Amino acid sequence: MGTIYMDHNATTATDPRVLEAMLPYFVEMYGNPSSPYGLAQDTRDAIEWARATVARALSCGESEIIFTSGGTESDNIAIKGVALANLARRGHVITTQIEHHAVLHSCEYLRDHLGFEVTFLPVDGDGVVDPEQVEGACRDDTVLISVMYANNEVGTIEPLEEIGRIARARGIAFHSDAVQAVGKIPVDVRALGVDFLAMSAHKLYGPKGTGALYVRQGSRLHAHSHGGSHERGMRPGTENVAGIVGLAKALELAVADIEAEGARLAGLAKRLVDGIVERIPDVSLNGHPTKRIPGTANLAFHYVEGESIVLALDMEGFSVSTGSACTTDSPDPSHVLRAMGVKSNIAQGSVRFGLGRENVVEDVDRLLAVLPGIVERLRAISPLAPGGS
Repeated sequence: MGTIYMDHNATTATDPRVLEAMLPYFVEMYGNPSSPYGLAQDTRDAIEWARATVARALSCGESEIIFTSGGTESDNIAIKGVALANLARRGHVITTQIEHHAVLHSCEYLRDHLGFEVTFLPVDGDGVVDPEQVEGACRDDTVLISVMYANNEVGTIEPLEEIGRIARARGIAFHSDAVQAVGKIPVDVRALGVDFLAMSAHKLYGPKGTGALYVRQGSRLHAHSHGGSHERGMRPGTENVAGIVGLAKALELAVADIEAEGARLAGLAKRLVDGIVERIPDVSLNGHPTKRIPGTANLAFHYVEGESIVLALDMEGFSVSTGSACTTDSPDPSHVLRAMGVKSNIAQGSVRFGLGRENVVEDVDRLLAVLPGIVERLRAISPLAPGGS
């Protein structure tokens, strides 16, 4: 019996249809898009098809899409690019305590090396930032607000439209890390009011190493990498044509099925959460109970280590995680759960289940058949559990 993969927030398998679209650009149409001859025209056309496809999915103009190596680079280009555009005045940046480290570390860089002030806003127990607190944190010298669309660990969806209205009214640039949202829920950059929005192909059944950044026309953004005029001069270097085509194809497929697949994954996640809570005592859900991306469920199993559950499930043929794949080696409790007010001993017992396209009801039921026994065995030897050794 093969592995049942339930860690789609970390990454996804490349869809065979995506791979098929990419293959010609490795061997047959390999020309450098910046060259003048016919072979290069094929790759230029492919990039522009991809740009149009991504723009259509995000409801923006084609010239507003920049291709990158992924979500982390997209976040860095936006955050540092706004800072460089405002370097003469320095200023103030607002973000939240639950952002991906691509955002947190970029903002810390602005503070520690470029002299910007940064406000890291708290969130409530469901992981939601209060728009009123965002507005209250705004200052005359605030140059950027950065709030993720959906959290990678607990799946909570943030109130971007409300924050976008605040940013627009005050003339403040607004960036969102939407890596976990794009392809799972509808994303309309105009309705959200964002100036910059990051996405990554490998979260939506596309290839690793490819992403995109939406940059609203007219936004002030300075490049922090140099070497050529590629991607409006914001991301120099010969384009990864196959990866870009794969990103666009993956997004095209995801958007075409977003409503039906979202409903299916939400149903599977509900079956999973309800089944766990019914079968296992002392379990709590981390994140908003309803306002979260389909297929994501982060659960805290009290009195045991989440890492022990992950390893035990791996031996049973399940791939799950304790949280962000970018912090797997860290022994500290999740910064997201800490910001939500989850006690450290409970946060340490948290496991993230990320359901995806290949998951079916039988997968959930098989997990429900083995998980209670795993938790019971671990609690029996846990000094924290009532009656444990």
